[in-house]
Amino acid sequence: MSARTDTEASTTQATTGVTPDTLGATLKSKLEAQHVDIADLSGGCGQMFEAIIVSPQFTKKTTLARHRLVNSTLKEEIAAIHAWTPKCFTPEEWEKKRAGGE
Repeated sequence: MSARTDTEASTTQATTGVTPDTLGATLKSKLEAQHVDIADLSGGCGQMFEAIIVSPQFTKKTTLARHRLVNSTLKEEIAAIHAWTPKCFTPEEWEKKRAGGE
């Protein structure tokens, strides 16, 4: 991976409009997410994100169904970036994970 400059990162984010904040706001609004933590793994260029998403809408859904729900919700945003890795939990699963019960 090539090194990215702050200027290049700003240009990419300005062009696509995709930032951790915009992704989080969309997930909270459309999926009723109770917790969203998005990390930019691309070194600041805004092209590779990993997310932890906690939503009651994931209840009784398989991992694949959860990813499909998230991906359809962020269809336009995902098309504008290079890589997207969601980790989806129900509120109950998240509490158990946080308590160390993984």
